[in-house]
Amino acid sequence: MSDVAIGFLGFAAILVLIAIRLPIGLALGLVAVGGLWALVGSNTTLSLLSLAPFEFAAKWELSSIPMFLVMGTLAFHAGMTTSLYRVARMWLGFLPGGLAVASNFACAAFSAASGSSLATTIAMGRIAIPEMLRFRYDPGLATGVVASAGTLGTMIPPSVLMILYGVFAEVSIAKLFIAGILPGLLIAAVYAAMVIVRCAIDPRLAPPIDERVPLRARIAALAEVWPLPVLILAVIGGLYGGIVTPTEAGAFGAVVAAVIAAIQRTLTWKVLKASVLEALEGTAAIFFIAIGAVLLTRFMAFSGVPDYLTRVMIDVDITPLLVVAATFVIYLILGCFLEPIGLMLLTLPVLLPIFDAVDLHPIWIGILIVKFVEIGLLTPPVGLNVYAAKTIVGDAIPLETIFKGVGWFLVCDMVVVAVLVAFPDIVLYLPRQM
Repeated sequence: MSDVAIGFLGFAAILVLIAIRLPIGLALGLVAVGGLWALVGSNTTLSLLSLAPFEFAAKWELSSIPMFLVMGTLAFHAGMTTSLYRVARMWLGFLPGGLAVASNFACAAFSAASGSSLATTIAMGRIAIPEMLRFRYDPGLATGVVASAGTLGTMIPPSVLMILYGVFAEVSIAKLFIAGILPGLLIAAVYAAMVIVRCAIDPRLAPPIDERVPLRARIAALAEVWPLPVLILAVIGGLYGGIVTPTEAGAFGAVVAAVIAAIQRTLTWKVLKASVLEALEGTAAIFFIAIGAVLLTRFMAFSGVPDYLTRVMIDVDITPLLVVAATFVIYLILGCFLEPIGLMLLTLPVLLPIFDAVDLHPIWIGILIVKFVEIGLLTPPVGLNVYAAKTIVGDAIPLETIFKGVGWFLVCDMVVVAVLVAFPDIVLYLPRQM
């Protein structure tokens, strides 16, 4: 059996192991070790197994992941999200589907402090979904908007997925962060426009709320949400201004979040302990999968699969647009079964050499991949954000209703993908200004 055939067989074995519910990090690692053993022998495999995990985990850039996670968990546990939704409702409640629009933009705002789609969905869903249901909003709309807008947690910086992509693709994490701002705002705007149009056509989806708040009260309420804007400006402003690196921005953001919580007198020992423990659990899960992906990258390199696929694409003269379309189909299919970090790290070892061969801009395709992964967070049967919304509502709303609710938002995602492909400068304009 040729080395390339062993590589393809290994990739198929990973999909089988994942299908039988073996943890994805373990599936990646086991197949990679077995494949390396078959290709290069026991001594080289054991040497790689002893060195590769440490070399990856010791990368300085990755220290920003636990720091950004601490920043997000501190923002949540210290109650910085509590007033965010209330203020958004006061300013946007007059629109058709105003509470859903407010939930959408509140998720976008919290995304800039969390770095995680699941964290954004859970944090804002606990506040927004019960409120929308109280005002007799359609259950699919109420849960769908939070599950869908929660995906902005991976697009609007900081983003754990962008950090991992930047490390594996060896591109600037700071430029990836900045590149995600305009696409993130575009997604939030398209979501909001869709909600407004749907609710204007069918008011039964979102009964109008007869709640008139004086302008003075709305302006005064803005003072309550100062912590999140300050936190966001501190991180993004520091990055864009060149004051801090992406690695330093994580630690800087965590410190700023702690200082804000202390000023608000919400930084208790209980809050700090819960925030750090959640960040540690998240970091351990991410690194376990990532180390498996590192070993898979070595296995694929020795097998020659990426080089083989690159040669095939060059021989048939495949266009960059077809590569993007094929990548989208791959992520759409695999996203139905795999969680986002595992999905991205499983595919990057094979896809990155292909992107390079057809000369796709690494930052532009990186943002598209993040968007493709976001879509996987909403598609059945393993739409993690949908399940996160389900945990909030319990048995009150069937899972099928939530999946139907996100359907309209998936249509919006397809529109956004088409726009980002047609107009790459939406992604690349801000990074070029750095």
